[in-house]
Amino acid sequence: MSSESPGVPPATVATLDPIDRRILVELQESAEMSMQELGERVGLSHTPCWRRVRRLGRQGIITRRVALLDAKQLGLAVDVFVNVNLRRHQENALNRFEEAVLDVPEIVECYTVSGETDFLLRVVVSDVGAYERLLKATLVHLPEVGNLTSTFALRQVKYTTALPLAR
Repeated sequence: MSSESPGVPPATVATLDPIDRRILVELQESAEMSMQELGERVGLSHTPCWRRVRRLGRQGIITRRVALLDAKQLGLAVDVFVNVNLRRHQENALNRFEEAVLDVPEIVECYTVSGETDFLLRVVVSDVGAYERLLKATLVHLPEVGNLTSTFALRQVKYTTALPLAR
């Protein structure tokens, strides 16, 4: 089964030359730099650099540029990993659950997983009480939820959004 997005051409490592890779590494470090600065860092002038960044975007390799926020500075100090098992596993049940998850802002990541669990959620909230309220008011009422198991992160050892392109 293909995991490619419909309508987006598949991006393979073979389509990236060393300059493309350097551009991506630099943009993962800081997407706010100017094209001039990016070009200088990768050894290109402004226009060829801009063309490459634009092509990488059209290919779906660069999906968007965002600001990364410090959750703790914003009072969102608790990360909870929630294992979800559904009551039914028909396609419409899975789709209903997935669509409902999109409407819950505290759920910042959702994965379909293999093994004993159907989905793994990452939930970010201010404190344990906020999670309890979210659990009671929202999570247990998501479509087709049969069982939820919550695991609280004690300390974040590593967090990065950068993909390992240098290897």
